[in-house]
Amino acid sequence: MDKELLAMLVCPLCKGKLKYDREAHELRCHFDGLAYPVRDGIPVMLPEEARQMDADEKLPESPGRLGEG
Repeated sequence: MDKELLAMLVCPLCKGKLKYDREAHELRCHFDGLAYPVRDGIPVMLPEEARQMDADEKLPESPGRLGEG
């Protein structure tokens, strides 16, 4: 996905930043817990097309996360 396009895209619900998951081909909003699909390189930014992320996916990916180590 183009870095410039990614920098411009925000969650359509909360207007927050999105994180691109290359392996899953989706843009994730950790605040709303939604993952928007990227199909054929095109982000589908419709809330009704988004997947609800599970609780583990919503947690931030950081070295200081509780339960690790």
